[in-house]
Amino acid sequence: MGSFSIFHWLILIAILAVFVVPCGLIFKRAGWSPWLALILVVPGAAIVLLWVFALARWPSFDHAKSPA
Repeated sequence: MGSFSIFHWLILIAILAVFVVPCGLIFKRAGWSPWLALILVVPGAAIVLLWVFALARWPSFDHAKSPA
């Protein structure tokens, strides 16, 4: 009971593929590092990161507003 079976590893990979990868793509498009999506695996940190992401300035949005 103390070891991970193949079923547990498949569930972990599915969670990463369904949740973390799209969040990483969203962070990248917003101008943030896509590696921040790995923080979303930690439950408490996920809530804090989402609030910071929602309320922070987005570098890619700032560049789009400035006239060229």
